[in-house]
Amino acid sequence: MLLRLLRSHLLAYRGEITLIVLLQLASTIASLYLPSLNGEIIDDGVAKGDTDFIMSHGALMLGVSVVQIATAVAATFLAARVAMGIGRDLRAKVFDTVIDYSAQEVSRFGAPTLISRNTNDVTQVQTVLFMGFAILVSTPIMMFGGIIMALREDVGLSWLVAVAVPLLGLVVATVIWRMMPWFTRMQTSLDGVNRVLREQITGIRVVRAFVREGHEEARFGRANADLTEAGLRVGRLMALVFPVVMFIFSMSTVAVLWFGAYRVDSGAMEVGSLTAFLAYLVQILMAVMMATFMATMIPRASVSAGRIAEVLDTASSIVQSVQPIPIRVPRAGVEFVDVEFHYPGAEHAVLNGITFEASSGRTTAIIGSTGAGKTTLLGLVPRLFDVRSGRVKVGDVDVRDLELDALWARIGLVPQKPYLFTGTVASNLRYGNPDATDDELWEALRISQAADFVTQLGGLDTAIVQGGTNVSGGQRQRLAIARAVVKRPDIYLFDDSFSALDLSTDARLRAALRPVTRDATVVIVAQRVSTIIDADHIVVLDDGRIVGQGTHDELLQTCETYQEIALSQRAAEEVA
Repeated sequence: MLLRLLRSHLLAYRGEITLIVLLQLASTIASLYLPSLNGEIIDDGVAKGDTDFIMSHGALMLGVSVVQIATAVAATFLAARVAMGIGRDLRAKVFDTVIDYSAQEVSRFGAPTLISRNTNDVTQVQTVLFMGFAILVSTPIMMFGGIIMALREDVGLSWLVAVAVPLLGLVVATVIWRMMPWFTRMQTSLDGVNRVLREQITGIRVVRAFVREGHEEARFGRANADLTEAGLRVGRLMALVFPVVMFIFSMSTVAVLWFGAYRVDSGAMEVGSLTAFLAYLVQILMAVMMATFMATMIPRASVSAGRIAEVLDTASSIVQSVQPIPIRVPRAGVEFVDVEFHYPGAEHAVLNGITFEASSGRTTAIIGSTGAGKTTLLGLVPRLFDVRSGRVKVGDVDVRDLELDALWARIGLVPQKPYLFTGTVASNLRYGNPDATDDELWEALRISQAADFVTQLGGLDTAIVQGGTNVSGGQRQRLAIARAVVKRPDIYLFDDSFSALDLSTDARLRAALRPVTRDATVVIVAQRVSTIIDADHIVVLDDGRIVGQGTHDELLQTCETYQEIALSQRAAEEVA
């Protein structure tokens, strides 16, 4: 999975990768040449007392060492550049994929795991990639080159290499096989910790209001314990690897000195050759150790690569038409034609047989009890979801046949839970229109009844924290409405966007909106009858079906469900 993920990304860096391999080759050859030179100095220089030979070969060793250091540094620098570049590309690709997801895919994965896959998982792949370029490329060269050079020095001791290297490989393979499932569990547990922590931070007020700190501490404790257990299992296995490797390393060194001493004593081997053979054995085992180190990292990176690939391989259920049809009318209306929709895996449809039209220049309201499908119905217009049957038309064109950007350009959506981004009041309002002037922003604030509190807070440069949690719910709603007004779209979609406003502010805001939205299509989802009493057309939903349509006065005469809603709210106001 790791190779499959990286294959397409590595092609863009093939020039740098080729240079890394050449530099690593030069560095490794230089490293392999040094023990041989050292052995020659001992046998032909020190043993014979030839000072000139020692000086000349010592200078050669120094030059080779400089080449080895320079090439190693250059290879490591390039490896870091390539690894960081591929990490950047992966993060960008995951982000681009997720940003195209519909609400269905986002709900399927969940925000915590999408965040951890684009951060922690990409980091794991990036790290193993860097270590691979910096270490793994030179490891086989060092291993096989060391074996060849060791055989050149003395064939009689080669059986030690034949025993030590396979033994080390067997130990490493066994440990890696045991670690793989725990790496998978670690990443899953990390998602669990992220999910619980995100819920607790977001819902901290609810936790405190219901005095559930102890319960939430226990939830986090369980998630944390799962991650800790998986980490400890992996840590214990990794801790076992290096002592075993060092034990084999040390025993091999002792064996070389033990049996090499007999060969030197018998005259079958020179002291310099024994020193060189020992150096080559050390290099071979060091290469195996580096491969061991990489081998402990690859399984976790492979798991992370699989998680990243799962995101990249998941296509959005909302796809754009191959031959999109343009909207030719200057002011687009919205029409629902026998619409049916149900969420994936749900047994029953959320919406059934929905047919009505919201035309331009009119205000259409949708009202109904909680769970009637109002928000879902509104989400079908900008294609947050797609209908299962029937059609949703904008400007007499099925939304599935429209270019997505052209569709969204016509719509100004104020969601049920208004979200503000980190920045200022001005930067949030300019999400609707990046080129809007300050005067246009203030006009939108006045229409949304937000100008007074924005002035008190410090004006357009007032800081807004993530989610807009430094302003009240009603202030967030008004800023979200102002953001839509700044855009001046053809279609305004207000999804219960007046619920946090008092009746007086609600009335003033709707009165200020009328001149601005006079020629536009306005669709309002509301819980309060007072919010939609002046609407040109009201659609009453009950259990996903239309049970009444008409004006306020008409529905009071003909629709029982609407009568119940109106009477219950009137009674509540009288009691208040």
